[in-house]
Amino acid sequence: MSANLEWPLRRRVWVTFLIVPPLAFMTAFVVVPILSAFVYAFYDWQGLKRADFVGLRNFLDVLGREPWAATTWRAFGHNVIVFVTLMILQNGFGFLLAYALSRQLPGHRFHRVAVFLPVILSSVIVALVWKQFLHPVFGLLNKTLGLLGFGAVTTPWLGLSETALWALILVNAWHWVGFPTLVFLAGIQRIPPDIIEASRIDGVTEWQLVSRIVWPLVAPSATVVFILLFIGAFNWFELPYLMSGLEGSPYGSTDVLGLFFYRTAFGNQSSGAQDFGHGSALAVLMFVFIAAVSAVWTVRLRRREIELS
Repeated sequence: MSANLEWPLRRRVWVTFLIVPPLAFMTAFVVVPILSAFVYAFYDWQGLKRADFVGLRNFLDVLGREPWAATTWRAFGHNVIVFVTLMILQNGFGFLLAYALSRQLPGHRFHRVAVFLPVILSSVIVALVWKQFLHPVFGLLNKTLGLLGFGAVTTPWLGLSETALWALILVNAWHWVGFPTLVFLAGIQRIPPDIIEASRIDGVTEWQLVSRIVWPLVAPSATVVFILLFIGAFNWFELPYLMSGLEGSPYGSTDVLGLFFYRTAFGNQSSGAQDFGHGSALAVLMFVFIAAVSAVWTVRLRRREIELS
């Protein structure tokens, strides 16, 4: 009897030991900062000192009053461009790569590894390498274009407002395309082979097979990569910061909400002033927007999965 009572006790202790440390970590480094930002956003700040309660003034400032509003909406527009472009480029190309890998063409095992390798690289390494590749004088890209006879196309990719943001988007797509590829590949491999074989026997074209059979059946995989891409696109920070700096150079053409929040709350090189009030208000608005849109979109995509199943 004692042994029977001892085992549930040991199990509870073991489960507690496994759960409590992660919960404590999440509480200390995620929950508390989020709640603190909600509180800080309703106060005026004088440096590191909290001053008077100002209610919604900080929120109204960053959305509709200068000098914050123009930068907020410009950065938001850049985030929208990043999201839409990566949705088409990164996720679209990832799906095509996944379908190609699922065909088990010669060398498919090697290519599975090769496609995912950039994902495991640090953002710091990716940024440093690609800054060298995109260097206007001795960068690999411009050198290659010159050797191929396209010298007129060479340009300082990160130095022009017209090309800087698009260059960052392409680097990000190269870095992360392996993730949606593997997620889509897992979804494709779950499709019963009988369905594919029967479709081919019925004489469907390759495009019809991909668009009308394979794509609807990987709807759960699409939900995962779409939502994660949305969250990542509107939290974009590391790559723009490492490749273009905290100011979103050149001339704010690569500025995004993450950069604007950081330099507002913690200061920057041109202005050392820290403004926790407006920075926290911006962070709260980003959190609410991302959480609300992600929740609504997840529900809609899940309904689509049920309709297609």
